[in-house]
Amino acid sequence: MVEVGIFDSLRRRGKGGQKPGTLRKANSTDTRHLEEWAGSRHGVEAYVEPRTTVTETTVVLIAHDGEWTRRRIGSLEAAQQFGRRLSIPVYEVARVGYPKRMREYTERKKRGQA
Repeated sequence: MVEVGIFDSLRRRGKGGQKPGTLRKANSTDTRHLEEWAGSRHGVEAYVEPRTTVTETTVVLIAHDGEWTRRRIGSLEAAQQFGRRLSIPVYEVARVGYPKRMREYTERKKRGQA
């Protein structure tokens, strides 16, 4: 038999020791993934997505063929520094939207053609 206190569920923590309902911050694993991904593709551009009530600021890297990946990043400024360091352009999604090639890639992938 396991004893469970009435408030134990309120004390539980989610992945990585976070309290449930808190937003996970960007970490070195996110940055490493972005660097490796960008380094293994060409024509990569970065599109920064603003923080929401559900997620922190994220960046979507999109390659020349529309293949993409998304990870958390500290802020718009952090994304801009990341772009300068890797010599890739950085755009704000709220201002420019996503490129057509990303949507086309996602559609191809859904049909099993990517």
